Amino acid sequence: MEKIRIDKYLWAIRIYKSRTMATEACREGKVKLNGVVVKSSALTVIGDTIEVHKDSFRFKYKVVQLIEKRVSAILAKPCYEDLTPEEELNKYKMWFVGKGGPERRERGAGRPTKKERREIEGYKEGDDEED
Repeated sequence: MEKIRIDKYLWAIRIYKSRTMATEACREGKVKLNGVVVKSSALTVIGDTIEVHKDSFRFKYKVVQLIEKRVSAILAKPCYEDLTPEEELNKYKMWFVGKGGPERRERGAGRPTKKERREIEGYKEGDDEED
C-alpha cells in the first residue's frame, strides 16, 4: 500500500503554500489525521480524513489519490474530496469577499485627503468588527 508524509501531501494538493508551512501547522497541532493530531512525519493513505485548522477556519478533506509532487490546482483537485461543512465554507467565503483585489480610486482624483483617509479606515475597521 502506498503511503506519503502528511506535510508533503498537504503541500502537493495546495492546502499550504510551502512544505515548511505544512510542517509548522503539524507541529502546532493544527492538522488531524483521522481525528488524531499528528506530526508532520505521519503517513497518510487513500481513504484517510484530514482536518486542517487554518486562518481560524476548519477544513476537512478525504484522501482520494496520493501525489508527491506539487501540481496545479486543476490537477490537484481530483486528489482529494472536500468534506468541509457548508457553514464553514460560507464563513470562509464571507471573510474572503473583497480581500482579493487592490483598492481603486477614480482616475484624476489624486491622493485621498486626511478626512477621506479617515473615512476609508473607519469603513474598513467597521467591516472587520462584523466578523
